[in-house]
Amino acid sequence: MEFYANEGKDVLIQANGKIYARHAITTHFVQAGESYIDLVERYVKPVYQPGDILSSSEKVIALCQGRVVTEDQVRPGFWAKLLSRFVRQTAAGPGMGLPVKMQFAINTCGLGRVLWAAVRAGLDKLRGIHGTFYRLLGEEVRGLDGFYGEDIPEYKHIGIRVPRNPDMVCNEVYKRTGVVMMIVDANDLDVDLLGKGNQLRDWKQDQLLALIVDNPAGQNRQLTPFILIREIQQT
Repeated sequence: MEFYANEGKDVLIQANGKIYARHAITTHFVQAGESYIDLVERYVKPVYQPGDILSSSEKVIALCQGRVVTEDQVRPGFWAKLLSRFVRQTAAGPGMGLPVKMQFAINTCGLGRVLWAAVRAGLDKLRGIHGTFYRLLGEEVRGLDGFYGEDIPEYKHIGIRVPRNPDMVCNEVYKRTGVVMMIVDANDLDVDLLGKGNQLRDWKQDQLLALIVDNPAGQNRQLTPFILIREIQQT
């Protein structure tokens, strides 16, 4: 099999004292409600070998679980519009700078908690500390994707939440397909491990993230939500 890398990414990476090849697996544009088991069977199993690790985008798993929020369900109010003005946009996108995402945070955590997080984040920013807002409000807020169509036009009017029970998903995938999997939330600024199968219990989080630290799946419309990782035997 010839390994494929997205534009600007490398097939090979050195991590944990070894060399690994990463294959970006192209799929169709996955819609809400599809089966992640069917996706793994169709796209991953034909190229998977024992010893490989599959890194899955959290977005494709969440879509399969129907973890979608529409604009009609999240209508920004006064506080969402006000607070979103003070959010610093990064290379990963506007984030909570979108009033609709700020309203999702208010709906999820409550206005009082969001205001408290905003104050704490402002004070920390003066000290050069960033990311406080998301740390205080948790993964559900930090992990909300979508409502932004510049990178992926199809996501302009919907939000995609974090997947439910990611460890359980990885174990189900292994039980039904034999594929060892982890679920990650990755962009070109940061990567986070959301879940992993029991077969990876001896792997530390930083060891797994080192395999995809450069976000080989990309964050635009590459249609490569699955990254197959294989250790290369050195001669």
